[in-house]
This record gives sequence, C-alpha cells and structure tokens, in this order.
Amino acid sequence: MRFCANCGSQVVQRVPPGDSLPRWVCDECGEIHYQNPKLVVGTIPEHEGRILLCRRAIEPRYGYWTLPAGFMENDETTAQAAARETQEEAGANIEMGEAFTLISVPRVNQVHLYYRARLKNLEFKPGEETLEVALMDEGQIPWKEIAFRTVGLTLQRWFADRGRGIFGFHSEDIA
Repeated sequence: MRFCANCGSQVVQRVPPGDSLPRWVCDECGEIHYQNPKLVVGTIPEHEGRILLCRRAIEPRYGYWTLPAGFMENDETTAQAAARETQEEAGANIEMGEAFTLISVPRVNQVHLYYRARLKNLEFKPGEETLEVALMDEGQIPWKEIAFRTVGLTLQRWFADRGRGIFGFHSEDIA
C-alpha cells in the first residue's frame, strides 16, 4: 500500500499506539489501514451421494476441479455468499445445510468455509468462471486434479463422515 484510501496522502508502515502489529498508517489524516484475511465461502452440493464439482475456467488452477466457492462480498452473510457462488459458478439451486469445514490458510491470508448443501433439482450449468460441472460419486472424484488443498480436505471429510453416517463440523489450519 502506498497511498491512503481516505485522503490520498502517502502512508507509512508502523505499529500504531495501542496496537501490537505494523499497519499502514496515514500521518496526514490519521487513518489506520487494516489488512485482514479474505473469506472464501462455498458449498458441497450433494444429490443422492454424489457431489457437484466445477472445472475452473480461470486462474489460478485453470482446468482443475473445485467445489463452487469464491470471495464473500460486503453486505452478505456467509450462507448468502456460498449460495450466490454456487449459483454463479454452477448454475445450481440449492437448499443450504450447516457449515461443514472451516480451514485457515495463513500463507495466502484466507479462511475457507464450506457448507453442506442439497441440490433442489438437477438443472445446473457452467457459469462464466467454469468450463464444466459434473455430479460425481466418490470413485469418480479426480483427486489429482483438485484445484485447492482446502477442497480436497473438505471432500475427504465429507466422504468420511458419510461413511460413518454422521456429519460433524471440521476446523483445521493449513500451515
């Protein structure tokens, strides 16, 4: 960061009074610019034991498979963001379930949250950021072509919980 979003003056990085971490500070207007992790939210859309996956049409990881997910926007809840991303990326109408995985990825300053979801119907289609969408059972998951570690972990937890007959909530960190 070079300039203050509030007044346009140059900013400096220092620990502001009463804080313990360096922040971008504007000495002109006093604005402190906090930079916090971004929240990525998505769903695990399920129909009769199969999961709806999207093949990415954008970087990073063009051509790899993922769950429908993306960055949360202002003025929406995590569940609203997850449903919106599912509609945008997979054209899928879902019934939202409970939060399933919460995975911190400090290396890229992100937190990933996935909800369980049930497809309301089998009408789905690729969105602008998706090459194709497909319902897959566990044996069809292209594990070596999964775009992100958080997606792989979420899918592994989902299939393990399904095998036990009970779904829990999973929280972990990827160092």
